[in-house]
Amino acid sequence: MTQRTRAPRREILGWAMFDFANSAYTTLIITVVFGDLFTRVIVGDAPDYRLGNLLWSLALAVSYLLVVVCSPIVGAVIDYTATKKGFLFASYLLTVVTTAMLYWAAPGYVWLGVILIILSNFAFSIGESFIASFLPSLGPPEDLGKISGFGWALGYIGGLASTLFVVLLLGEVSAENFERIRWVGPWTAFFFLAAAIPTFVWLREPGLARALPPATSYIQLGISRVSQTLTHLKAHRDLAVLLVAVFFSMSGISIIITYAFIYGAQVIRWDESVRTLMFVLVQITAAAGAFGFGFIQDRIGALRTYLLTLILWILAILLIYLTPAIAQIAQAQLGLDWQAQYIFLFVGCVAGMSLGACQSTTRTLVGLFSPLTRSAEMFGFWGLSMKLAGVFGLLAIGLLQALFGLHKAVLFCILLFVVAFIVARAVDETRGRRIAAEHDAGVRGW
Repeated sequence: MTQRTRAPRREILGWAMFDFANSAYTTLIITVVFGDLFTRVIVGDAPDYRLGNLLWSLALAVSYLLVVVCSPIVGAVIDYTATKKGFLFASYLLTVVTTAMLYWAAPGYVWLGVILIILSNFAFSIGESFIASFLPSLGPPEDLGKISGFGWALGYIGGLASTLFVVLLLGEVSAENFERIRWVGPWTAFFFLAAAIPTFVWLREPGLARALPPATSYIQLGISRVSQTLTHLKAHRDLAVLLVAVFFSMSGISIIITYAFIYGAQVIRWDESVRTLMFVLVQITAAAGAFGFGFIQDRIGALRTYLLTLILWILAILLIYLTPAIAQIAQAQLGLDWQAQYIFLFVGCVAGMSLGACQSTTRTLVGLFSPLTRSAEMFGFWGLSMKLAGVFGLLAIGLLQALFGLHKAVLFCILLFVVAFIVARAVDETRGRRIAAEHDAGVRGW
C-alpha cells in the first residue's frame, strides 16, 4: 500500500505560497477591481450596465469552458509523465503575461479586454487544478483538512496584501481615475510572478515518470486514461456524487465571487470607503473560515463540514437579497439610521466565512477520495466540475440579470446551494476514503 506521510514544512509552505500568490488574480481581476472597471468604465453602458455584465459573464464562461475541455486530459498526461510542476509553471507564466497586458484594455477596446480575460482566466483556472493535485501527496488523510485550510487561508492573506498597493496608490474605480487604475493588471501580474517563486523552489514533483507507449501520442494517452477513469468511476461513486454537488455549489460561488463587488456598486451603491472596508472584512473572515474550518473538518469530518458551509451560504444569499429591504424597514418602522451599505458589511462577513470554508472543504474531500497514483487526473475532474459550474452559473446570472436586474437574479444562488446540499447528502465519506486506499494498494486491479 502506498503510504501517505506528511511532507516537510518547507514543502507544504511552498505549496501554500501558490495560493498566496495567485489570490492576487482572483481578488483584483475577477472580484474587486477589474470586473467593476470592465463593466462600469471600459464598457460603461450606464445606468444599469447590463451589457457590461453580460460580456463579463460570457468572457469568464468561455475561459471556464476551455478548462472543462482541457483539464481532465492534461491531468491524465501529468499523472503518467510526472510533470505537474512543468505544467504548473506554464500556466503560471501564461497568467502573468496575459494579466499584465490588461493594461491595454480601455474604453473603445472592449474586445481586447474580453480576449485577455478569457486567456488569463483560463491559465489561472487550470493552474488551480494543477496546484490542487499536489495535495494528496503532502500528508496523511487526517492532516489534509488542516493543510488545505492553511493554503486557502494564506491565499486570502495574499489577496489582502496584493490589494494594499491598489488602495494606497491606484485609487478608486472610475472613468476619471482610469489612467491610474488601469495599472491593476501589471501590478497583479508582478505580485503573482514574485510571490509564487517559493513554490517552484520548495515543492517537489511527486510520482515517477513512465515512458510513453509505442505509437501513442500524449493526447491519445490522455484521452485513453480519462476514458479508463470514466469506465471505473462507478467504483468511485462517492467522488462522482461529490463532483455533482460541487458543480451546483461552485455555480453559486462563482456568481458571488464574480458579482459581489459589482452588486455592491450597482445595487447597494456603496461609498469607496465602504467598498474598501468590505474587501478587508471579506478577506479576514474568508481566511478565518478556511483555516478554522480546516480543524473542524479533521474533527467532525469533511463531508459534515461541507454540508454546514452550504447552510451558511443559503443564509448569506438571503441576506444579500434582503439588505436594501432591511435598511428600509429599519429606517421607516424602527427609526434607525441604518444604511444598506453598512448592513451589507455584516452580510459580507457571513459570505466570507462561507467562502473560505466551502472551497477548502471540497478540495479536502477530493484529496481524500483520490488515489495517489491518479491525483492529478481526479483533480482534473474536480477542476472540470468547478469550471463547468462557472460556465453554467455565469451564463445563467448573465441572462437573468439582463432580464430581471442583478438584485433579483442573485436569488438563483439559493436554489443552487439547496440542490448541492441535497446531492451531497448521498456521499459516504468513509466509503470514499476506503476505495481510494484500496486502489493505491492495488486491490481493485485498475
